[in-house]
Amino acid sequence: MEFTVENEGERLDKILVARLGEYSRSQIQTLITDGAVTVDGQSAKPGHRMKGGERVVVNIPEEEEHVIEPQQIDLDIVYEDDDIAVIEKAAGMVVHPGIGNEDGTLVHALLWHYPDMVNMQDDPRAEGRMGIVHRLDKDTSGLIVIAKNIDALVHLMAQFKERTTDKTYLAMVERLPKTMLGRIDAPIGRDPKQRKRMGVVNGGKDAVTEFEVIDTEFRDGRALVRIKIETGRTHQIRVHMAFVGAPIIGDTVYGFNRQRIGLKRNFLHAHELAFDHPTTGERLTFTSALPPGLQNTLDKLREGA
Repeated sequence: MEFTVENEGERLDKILVARLGEYSRSQIQTLITDGAVTVDGQSAKPGHRMKGGERVVVNIPEEEEHVIEPQQIDLDIVYEDDDIAVIEKAAGMVVHPGIGNEDGTLVHALLWHYPDMVNMQDDPRAEGRMGIVHRLDKDTSGLIVIAKNIDALVHLMAQFKERTTDKTYLAMVERLPKTMLGRIDAPIGRDPKQRKRMGVVNGGKDAVTEFEVIDTEFRDGRALVRIKIETGRTHQIRVHMAFVGAPIIGDTVYGFNRQRIGLKRNFLHAHELAFDHPTTGERLTFTSALPPGLQNTLDKLREGA
């Protein structure tokens, strides 16, 4: 990629975030520091301020095919059998490796606990997922189901595609929605002005979120909301709740830039997960309570506390 900088005073990394929507800011900073980006033929720092008129060249390195090495990382395993495992993912853990997240991910941990999962790495039916059926954002905690073998993976992937699974979340929002019960049917795609972000945009992928306010006894008009999603778009819940004027506490991307309570993560938790077992067909339902950090925040924000 090559382009000429138009505006004066912008940071190099910020310009690239807008142009390379599939990469996060940290990933882009890694590209710059690794020398994959030049300004008028010279390497530069991520925070380099542009004067306007410079020629920027970005050389995206080809992804090397490699085996992801297992890492000894503790997991909170809620349920497991020969085909699946249900994991309670902690906030702060990335699910799948990528630029800027080359190790320490859930996949690295799974390969340590279940070494045979490596057999899925080169199977085209796995679509590069390595047992990951669905994902949770880095700062979202809660339940995620993992397939231990390719047959289970294919079966579960079909369920998510056909929307026969049930995924329910708990979230605390900064403002009470206009209705206590609602259904948000609004397409989601890349924000054309800020390519790092997602947004409700014309021509985006269909996205449906249902919500129910279950508790309003909190300071400053905040509310606890139960959320069920029919689709699984990137950042769907965060985008949709912000869209209806009820951004999630702790979300500095779609909510308030400056958080008022000091929570260093999103108040979003994957509370319940239901699906059909890929072998037996039995309907399985799992429930997860709020982790201590979120429960403590909830208690502190309750009126009269």
